[in-house]
Amino acid sequence: MKGIRKILFKFVMGALIVNLLWWAASALLQSRVLVSPLEVYASLPGVLDSGMWSHLLASFLRITGGVLAASVIGVPAGILMGTCRRFNRIFGAVVYFSYPVPKLALLPVVMLLAGLGEVTKITMIVLIIVFQIMIAIRDAIRNIPEDSRNMMLSLGAGRWQMLRHLIFPAILPDFFTTLHIAVGTAISVLFVTETYGTERGMGFYIVDAWMRISYTEMYAGIVVLSVMGFLMFMLVDVMNFVFCRWKNIHQ
Repeated sequence: MKGIRKILFKFVMGALIVNLLWWAASALLQSRVLVSPLEVYASLPGVLDSGMWSHLLASFLRITGGVLAASVIGVPAGILMGTCRRFNRIFGAVVYFSYPVPKLALLPVVMLLAGLGEVTKITMIVLIIVFQIMIAIRDAIRNIPEDSRNMMLSLGAGRWQMLRHLIFPAILPDFFTTLHIAVGTAISVLFVTETYGTERGMGFYIVDAWMRISYTEMYAGIVVLSVMGFLMFMLVDVMNFVFCRWKNIHQ
């Protein structure tokens, strides 16, 4: 319960500070471009009922699909890189070369190969965050103390026992930390990809409202997208608290 209270406290304090700064800036500038948060929140029920739910659902499914696909690929690859020197020597060189490449620059290539549909949007999310997951998992395994490995081996632990009782507990905290970054990155990437070849998604909704000079709807879209991102961020926190209780018990 203590961990849940800390998460809720961060949410309340963060929301309060951000909204106060937003309100102060709108009151100071008195510009129709910077709409007051009070006006935006008052418009939310009508904006949601006018069709935003379908855009929100489309974005949520794309982000969830991208993060899950990247995890399914990145976690096993990271474990192989961390436990098999030969695999890490070969595949690590590919990761080292590919990681700095700006993945958003590949968007035209992916669009040409996969079209303008869902595959492109999910593929872009995977391309950008899968390397973060692989590197985090590999480094977490490398940081396992050698004494812990030797102790497990002296007790007769096999490969499965090593994975279950040593490697998995060691990589989980780093995996959830990486997921925090991955969720935020996935939302940013999705916003860009949803401005091309689609009529559904929060990125499309926000840009469309901006082009129509409907600033209240634009800010409402930004708020809703931010809330969705925070809820996903908080879900990762809850999973970290549940599955890494041994790590959080003294925090």
